Amino acid sequence: GFIRGSSPHRCVWVSVLSQDPKLKGGYNAMGFSQGSQFLRAVAQRCPDPPMKNLISVGGQHQGVFGLPRCPGESSHICDWIRKMLNSGAYTDTVQKHLVQAQYWHDPLNDDLYKKHSLFLADINQERVVNETYKKNLMSLNKFVMVKFLQDTMVDPVDSEWFGFYKPGQDKELETLQESAIYTEDRLGLAEMDSAGKLVFLATDGDHLQFTREWFNDNLLPYLR
Repeated sequence: GFIRGSSPHRCVWVSVLSQDPKLKGGYNAMGFSQGSQFLRAVAQRCPDPPMKNLISVGGQHQGVFGLPRCPGESSHICDWIRKMLNSGAYTDTVQKHLVQAQYWHDPLNDDLYKKHSLFLADINQERVVNETYKKNLMSLNKFVMVKFLQDTMVDPVDSEWFGFYKPGQDKELETLQESAIYTEDRLGLAEMDSAGKLVFLATDGDHLQFTREWFNDNLLPYLR
């Protein structure tokens, strides 16, 4: 399956996937941009048929706290705008009707994010640990994450490798391995990492900009 962007609601694709006889034995999935975290939700919530490999191309697995081409850490205006967005991002109406709001992650108001984020806080196990989510994700053969080193769309770009701002501020970043999600192993990512199931790839270029040669050399093997 290939998804660039779609609804993140529970098992929205499950009826289509489960009824396709070609997928009965399992399938590989590739998500582009926001489609990446939505496909991860499918892996965690909808294990039938089983997802074998998940390839995230420029996905925002810890969400975003910034506007495209307007990184808050390098512009006072951008920083002010993103902080103003918080006043409405976690309202029930916005969370239910604006897809982008469902992966808005405010590190300055961690409690607000954890309480009112309908999608991201749930699949990242920020409120409670759902052992089924964890078991399903850990059943992947490989979870491949592609980061674009010159990305101007995703802020912070480290989210493409499951990194993010350290809680309580919006300047200093932490890697996945430094985060509570990993150290507390809420998703099983630490165990997957130890087992060689996590693959971190990087490529030069802006958001979703890669050559056919790079794709064939780096991603195609996980689709075979």
